[in-house]
Amino acid sequence: MAIVVVGGHSRSVGKTSVVVGLIAALPEYGWSAFKITQYGHGICSQNGESCHCATDDHSWAISEEKDRVGDSDTSRFLAAGAAHAWWVRTEQGRLAEALPTIRRRLAEAKNAILESNSILKFVKPDLYLTVLDPATADFKRSAQEFLDRADGVILHETNGEHAWSGVSLKPVAGCPVFHMKPPRYITSELVGFVRDRLEVHKHGGH
Repeated sequence: MAIVVVGGHSRSVGKTSVVVGLIAALPEYGWSAFKITQYGHGICSQNGESCHCATDDHSWAISEEKDRVGDSDTSRFLAAGAAHAWWVRTEQGRLAEALPTIRRRLAEAKNAILESNSILKFVKPDLYLTVLDPATADFKRSAQEFLDRADGVILHETNGEHAWSGVSLKPVAGCPVFHMKPPRYITSELVGFVRDRLEVHKHGGH
């Protein structure tokens, strides 16, 4: 089984669209897709809504998406051709509590693609892609933490300027860069890169 992780430095930079594009472009892998969301204080992991429930009761939750025509990100995974789609919700910093269940779901998968940065603390993927948008100033600590583990960078096209402050991209200086311009989130070059890397994994290479 191959594991692909797609992360990014902030919300709304196109991580889900990249996952959707890869699922659709590589249907032969029979993907199980995971979206991992971590919420702040006062947000329930059961449904993502504001609540005042006991932390120990609702620190994490995981559910399988069944709706292939809905608007949710996990519905988009299914619509793109994923065999299964899972939504994992945890409180900030408590992803480890959901890990045994995540590992069971991974063990059942033919191949897996996960939208997350923080999962890299616990899972060593065969391929990690990070999505960067220089026009979006926010840069998550988790994205900075794992930049040096990126195998490839998916970079929004800009005029050369960026809004980041105090962020070094030296950890990805040697990575292949795949430029994107929404609404086109993946390219044939990116798909070929992913396929080649997964074929190497399949045959036991590094």
